[in-house]
Amino acid sequence: MKKTFKSNDENLNEKLLVEETLFSTANGYIGLRANFEEGYASGFDTIRGTYINGFYDVIDITYGESAYGFPTTAQKIVNVIDGQGIRLAFDEEEFSFFDGEIVGVDRKLDIYNGKAIRKVHWRSPSGIEVIIKFSRMTSFTKLELCIIHIEVESINFDGKIKITSFLDGNVTNYTNQNDPRVASSHASLLNVVSELQHKDTIQMTSTTKRSNIKVSATACHSRKMETSYHKNVFESFCYAPIEAGKSIEFTKYLVYTDSIRHENCSQEGLKIIKAASKHLAEYWFKNQINYLNDFWRFSMITVEDHPDIEEALNYSVYQLLASAGKEPHSNISAKGLSGEGYEGHYFWDTEVYMLPFFTLTNPLIARNLLRFRYETLNYSRERALQMGHQRGAKIPWRTISGTECSGYFPAGSAQYHINADVAYSNIQYFLISNDIQYMLDYGLEVLVETARIWLDMGHFTDNNRFMIQAVTGPDEYTAIVNNNYYTNSMAKYHLEWTVNLCHQLKKTHTKEYVKIQHKINITTSELHDMAIAANRMVLPYDEKLDIFLQDDSFKDKPTWNFERTPKDKYPLLLHYHPLTIYRHKVLKQADTMLSMILLDNVKESTYLNSYNYYEPLTTHDSSLSPCVHSIAASRIRNSKVAYDFFMKTLRLDLDNLHHNTKDGLHIANAGGAYMTVIYGFAGLRIKEGGLYFYPCLPDEMKSIIFGINYQGSLVKIQLGKSFKITVEKEMDIYIFDKHYTVVNHLEVQIYE
Repeated sequence: MKKTFKSNDENLNEKLLVEETLFSTANGYIGLRANFEEGYASGFDTIRGTYINGFYDVIDITYGESAYGFPTTAQKIVNVIDGQGIRLAFDEEEFSFFDGEIVGVDRKLDIYNGKAIRKVHWRSPSGIEVIIKFSRMTSFTKLELCIIHIEVESINFDGKIKITSFLDGNVTNYTNQNDPRVASSHASLLNVVSELQHKDTIQMTSTTKRSNIKVSATACHSRKMETSYHKNVFESFCYAPIEAGKSIEFTKYLVYTDSIRHENCSQEGLKIIKAASKHLAEYWFKNQINYLNDFWRFSMITVEDHPDIEEALNYSVYQLLASAGKEPHSNISAKGLSGEGYEGHYFWDTEVYMLPFFTLTNPLIARNLLRFRYETLNYSRERALQMGHQRGAKIPWRTISGTECSGYFPAGSAQYHINADVAYSNIQYFLISNDIQYMLDYGLEVLVETARIWLDMGHFTDNNRFMIQAVTGPDEYTAIVNNNYYTNSMAKYHLEWTVNLCHQLKKTHTKEYVKIQHKINITTSELHDMAIAANRMVLPYDEKLDIFLQDDSFKDKPTWNFERTPKDKYPLLLHYHPLTIYRHKVLKQADTMLSMILLDNVKESTYLNSYNYYEPLTTHDSSLSPCVHSIAASRIRNSKVAYDFFMKTLRLDLDNLHHNTKDGLHIANAGGAYMTVIYGFAGLRIKEGGLYFYPCLPDEMKSIIFGINYQGSLVKIQLGKSFKITVEKEMDIYIFDKHYTVVNHLEVQIYE
């Protein structure tokens, strides 16, 4: 992705805030917003940020009126020590994007080489002319390591360049009083507790104010530097001679270590940077390329004759990789590591919108993301007790460390469907990977404990139907309802698979199953009750309309007056009281339709009628919505509508369609962009019988090529006038429910 602009562009501040997000660099552990190394002009807004996945402080949740079981504290991602700062001065004339003349500037995030590049052709007020190239990288092969490499080419300057590098502990988090999607308080969360200068290495260590987690930032440079320390800032500088027509280079090695993952973060930081700085920057850039070559083997999407679409799709894919925690201590926050929106919390977004990409392309990362819910399961058990359940586990709606952080229960804790979402992602992973050992070690325990909640909160009616009451589905404009279709249908799937896996593993892996059975006390009667509840689950249905109803009361509400709602009143949640919204027939995002996509278990007429009923009622105020409607439109073979929703999904952050990209990327939307291609245009569904495809390529596209990792082997698919599939080992697939056995290659004509 590449952009060119000049310093006299209109609305430059707003553009640069967005580009701080778009060009951010991250590796799943550490993330750096694309802030200017040299800083900004006075009065210029910036969200200067460096974030570690899972690194948080504890903050208080304040209620006007509290009640039993409301969380009293939450976790919040912390903006850690700033190591980005590097200033350049030419004969004491300091380089600034806002002084002199910007002859040209190019920025790009090179997703295939894994680095961000900013190249500035600058003419100073006195006429000095240079080209400065900043290259930065967060390493995928050594997660704690960041590289900032600078090349300066002199056009007409002879003299010395003063290079000044900083470690700054005076950091705060970003706040916004007027946007509920961004924190409104608790800006200062870190205290510097120690600083160290040892030979050419500098280090600063800070501690969070309440969670008492430590972080160390350690830096050294490719040139010998003189260093001073004052008021929580290390300042290192050197002078480098340069002649007109010549170039110089400078590298800053920057390492972040935290006490969550490192027993002694300061000592580990020194050890890692000592080893890293033995190699030139080029060594680490080559390692990055090698890592990404392996990644793109399964992950690349090729779109014939549409390089812009292809670039945007692979940008989304890359951001998923950059955002995903690579070990079970962390997950994927709603904004990844590119900003502070939603305070760095993990939601159901991971399981439903982001994990599908990893499940299909990188099972090791998928496994670690799934394990996060296992590692935090005891917190979920405690939460279930707080909410009045006798047993089981209630997955938190939003969290970092595992405890519930949602202060608004109607659209938070009441979304019990997250239990089924976590279960669904475990089942999908098992079907695509056949990783039985994972299910024995972690997955089955998660499935059973989260399934127990359905038995505890649901009940059988007089006519022996199983109901689930007082929940909120994915649509946050409809809260606290009975028999939400999404929740009930996903709970049914959850219960059925929990019972089936228990019976299956009891037969095939008896010894391991008995160990789990004793650990969490799985009984025959409990499994019987789960099976009965699943079989008799209430799934609201209107025979006359031939649609599944979103909940028991949804159809009876008055329809929202869309015609009289001005465009500037969207999203509705920012302009109308929640109760006003709850009383109307209006959706923030896909709800019933999402279940139909994930489970793919309703007849064609019901699918079509449900889509036609719900889509006009949906505002798509959530970034999670357009991708679902694109996939749904593909499933009913309305390729034009599918393509339109796809483009809205694809361009959401690149074009700042929701006007909040400055707060961080919409990472679930990035996952949604991937899903619209794989689940939508290719129509992939993962079922017990194998891989099922219902392809529907839009007329606007000639062909799409992508790969998936199916049980350890590469499956390559090309979708055009025909459906082509190449496999490394024999497998069974289904195209429009017709069975095919593929040995090496198969081509099926799907369009005239």
